[in-house]
Amino acid sequence: RDILSRLIFGNRVAMLVSLAVVVIAGFIGVVIAIVAGYRGGRLDSFLMRTTDAALAFPVLLFAIVWVGIFGASTRNVVIILALAFWPSYARVLRSEVLRVKTMDFVTMARTMGASGPWVVWRHVLPNIVPTLLVLVSLQLGLAIVAEGSLSFLGLGVPAPAASWGGMLADGRKHLADGWWMAVMPGVALSITVLATNLFGDWLRVNSDPTTKR
Repeated sequence: RDILSRLIFGNRVAMLVSLAVVVIAGFIGVVIAIVAGYRGGRLDSFLMRTTDAALAFPVLLFAIVWVGIFGASTRNVVIILALAFWPSYARVLRSEVLRVKTMDFVTMARTMGASGPWVVWRHVLPNIVPTLLVLVSLQLGLAIVAEGSLSFLGLGVPAPAASWGGMLADGRKHLADGWWMAVMPGVALSITVLATNLFGDWLRVNSDPTTKR
């Protein structure tokens, strides 16, 4: 098998899976954060306790149970990681919603008789988008690592599809006579995650108005 071709195809798998994960998890997290932060009360308490329980649940144990029931596939990897990642979005973005909804322009809009959905769409959501973009860029690297870890353990993208984690698992058997089979997927994984993290840092700095001259 050609290692370079499988590395290129593995990059496509990693990026497609990670992008699908952050989009799905981000959507779920945004909805829960807005509902909990804007409505408040008992609904907020219930949603946040549910979020805390989801954060405390071991991802690997959940992945083993899910794969044991439904089998290993790319779709199941996306579902597993999306269900594991959404609590981070909900927890962080809820605090942003609580901050935005106390601002003067939101209070003025509500005083003028604007409906709750209109206030959320016009005022709350646009003001949490910068934080959401930073979270997405940072979670992208984590999703790539998580996908590679699950594939390495045999819980992710099944063979014969190429994935960096699966290539690492196959290559470790040939470290003595073909070290590049394991090293190259690891290098590709490290460089991609580093690039996404650097992009997330740049986005965070440029989205913070206090750091702009």
